[in-house]
Amino acid sequence: MKITVQQLKKAMANRGYKLFSRGDYNLNLIGIRSRDTKANTFNDVFCVLFKMAGIEQLWQFSCTTDPGTYYRLNPLNLLGTAILCPGQYAGMWQLGMHQGKYPALVQRGEVTVFRDGDKNEELDITDVVQETGYFGINGHRASDKGIAEKVDRFSAGCQVIQDPNEYAMLINLIRIAASKHGNSFTYTLLTEQECEQVK
Repeated sequence: MKITVQQLKKAMANRGYKLFSRGDYNLNLIGIRSRDTKANTFNDVFCVLFKMAGIEQLWQFSCTTDPGTYYRLNPLNLLGTAILCPGQYAGMWQLGMHQGKYPALVQRGEVTVFRDGDKNEELDITDVVQETGYFGINGHRASDKGIAEKVDRFSAGCQVIQDPNEYAMLINLIRIAASKHGNSFTYTLLTEQECEQVK
């Protein structure tokens, strides 16, 4: 799945979501969830829309916005596995450490999640409990040993970048942005359907 700058901007505008455009490295972090939520693969897209030396940039990384099969079958919460609801979450993340192990985008603001509690491989986001709060929905990488093929245990609800080299690029960008605009990052999650509507 690939998206253009104009398509992304229109999808954001259609939902009434804020876009940051003042100055260089004022990052818009935007996930796009594939319509195929049954997969245990990195079939979603993590977009970074920003300006560098006044020139608009759009970086796109393969990611997952869904929990892996392991945590679908073995939820960490009694209500069910956390699946981040589409929406815009102001100040959701700050640069910190994922599980104390390596630099990542760490949850600092409330989010809303679906709770899929039926313990099967298919993600359920209709007729399920929604919960708002702090659940450790971070932005981090999968394996540091190479490109992971399956999500499996790499996500229990986090937004996870597939390629560790691309992730290193993202974290370097986050560091620059934090130094210029402060250590607070808004995250927006769109769906593939929302983006297709504006093609």
